Amino acid sequence: MSTELSYWEKESFFCNYDAIVIGSGIVGLNAAIQLKKTAPSLKIVILEKGFLPTGSSTKNAGFACFGSISELIEQEKLIGSDRLTMLIEKRWKGLLKLRHLLGDNTIDYQCLGGYELFKKEDNFSADLGVSKIEHFNHLVNDIVGSDAFLLNNKKISFFGFDGVDRLVRNQYEAQIDTGKMMSALIQYAQQLGISIFNNCKVDRIEEESKGFCLVTKNGNFLCKRLIVTANAYIKDLYPDVDINPGRGQVLITKPIKNLKIKGTFHYDKGYYYFRNINNRILLGGGRNIDFKAEETTTFGQTEPVQSALEQLLREVILPTTNYEIDYRWSGIMAFGKTLEPLIEEIRPNVFCATRCNGMGVAIGSQSGEEVANLLLNKL
Repeated sequence: MSTELSYWEKESFFCNYDAIVIGSGIVGLNAAIQLKKTAPSLKIVILEKGFLPTGSSTKNAGFACFGSISELIEQEKLIGSDRLTMLIEKRWKGLLKLRHLLGDNTIDYQCLGGYELFKKEDNFSADLGVSKIEHFNHLVNDIVGSDAFLLNNKKISFFGFDGVDRLVRNQYEAQIDTGKMMSALIQYAQQLGISIFNNCKVDRIEEESKGFCLVTKNGNFLCKRLIVTANAYIKDLYPDVDINPGRGQVLITKPIKNLKIKGTFHYDKGYYYFRNINNRILLGGGRNIDFKAEETTTFGQTEPVQSALEQLLREVILPTTNYEIDYRWSGIMAFGKTLEPLIEEIRPNVFCATRCNGMGVAIGSQSGEEVANLLLNKL
């Protein structure tokens, strides 16, 4: 423990925590909120390595979605219909929890519909996607509602797309304002009496007779139980956890006059995604160009991915519109061998919630609640 700490600081800010949550993203905040709402007497702190939540919670595109047609086709191949149905239900429940907790106005929830683009050269994928509409409508009917997916080619010319042959709409897909959501979650947690310490990276975790000592450059934190929601960065603390990082690169244009594009859009099995945010086009993806290169926890851009994004923007999304790219950023997601999130007790009294597989907005609230309940069941 640093000799610079006063007695008061040590006793009030570093010791005697019933639970410490590592990571102040969507999952971590929801986990802490669930703990505090269920057991208000618990003393809880969240430790965050960055000035803002590090990873993807403040960097994602703000899609309130549960999967496009081509994504669901690929996922069903991997895990089958029954497991996919349960996974969609988790995503949908997570969205409902988020909306109920914060309110639609607070997070700027807008159900404008989602669309998947199929280009003319993607005939096989397009045929398969269209043929699966009835199947997936049946699959999600009891979860989200009837007739979720439908073919809506008339919108292609309205949006001004070029080279797009078919457009499949999901009437239940929505969008949020990521910044407003995270700001509201942080305020909600703080109002419950949950402390959040930023720029407080946990360097290592030491097991002690009465709990854990979390070593940071700011001092050592002591707690009885631990929840780790650092997503891809969990491997810095527990290398044996089955996850791989995945970087998502994003660009955004300057405001465009009379922009007709409204809603959320997917292309190429969900590896590309874009939307209108304040009359700008936000476009991200391209991880599939070089999976190995994007399997990193380092933020930044690469020329191949940025070129692919710019080509899609120039040739397909805004082929007749003048625009300027304003700036670019990236976020770090976590993926695994299975599509389900990893929520379990990985050591005695150490619980983790990670592996949102690019669906953090949808599944984050549900994952946070589930990992909190694992801990609460041990009290």
